[in-house]
Amino acid sequence: MNNVVSSVQWSSADDGAKHPTRQFIAEADTGRKRTGALWLPDSAASSSLVAFGHGASGNRYQAPIPYLAGKFVKAGHTVVSIDGPVHGLRQVGPGGRKAFGEEMRRESMIDDMNEDWRFAIELAQSESGTELSQMAYFGLSMGSIFGIPMLADSTRGLPVVVATLGLLGSQGVGNRLSTRILEDAAKLSFPILFLMQLEDELFSREGYLELFDALASSDKRIHANPGLHPEVPGEEMRFAFDFMLKHLE
Repeated sequence: MNNVVSSVQWSSADDGAKHPTRQFIAEADTGRKRTGALWLPDSAASSSLVAFGHGASGNRYQAPIPYLAGKFVKAGHTVVSIDGPVHGLRQVGPGGRKAFGEEMRRESMIDDMNEDWRFAIELAQSESGTELSQMAYFGLSMGSIFGIPMLADSTRGLPVVVATLGLLGSQGVGNRLSTRILEDAAKLSFPILFLMQLEDELFSREGYLELFDALASSDKRIHANPGLHPEVPGEEMRFAFDFMLKHLE
């Protein structure tokens, strides 16, 4: 692997949805811990990897990740989800939004997470039992803050064919981070489903639309629903699965 690690520790895990799950803890040569979960299909029927990023208040098993992971695994796809920089198995302090607010001040935050994603993708490839040739991504809120730069990173390792993004706008994350996200959004040309909450208390409607407009894809759609930031209707998760599966297959 390009990311040098001293060891990778595996253990069986409970994803909360009773799907067979393995989780990993790895330490890079820099001392940075990388943690996440892997779901493998019963048979290697697909050459696709589906990657998940969670929100700032969660971890690798935050809903709807286990629900969607189970559906993608049943369809024959390998699935990986990783913890955010101060979340889950590498939680700092109270974790959640408070700890993430402190983390956002670090200038190397995005680049460090890009390295974490490169490692996780390589790890999933080595464990999948088949040669993976493409990937999809699902990440809302903080999952989009890190997902958009990762998807724009040409050294990521696998070509991306589809993504679900959203619960994020260009306003509310600070000028430096906003500039980076908008620049990286302009590099994304694959099909994208973008989810928006009309009464979002964290991101303005104007910021949502500026980010959506920045996405370079000619096949992009925005689904806007009433409600606060976490009140995305369940039917959107079902639509996201169908949308992503169609492009994977």
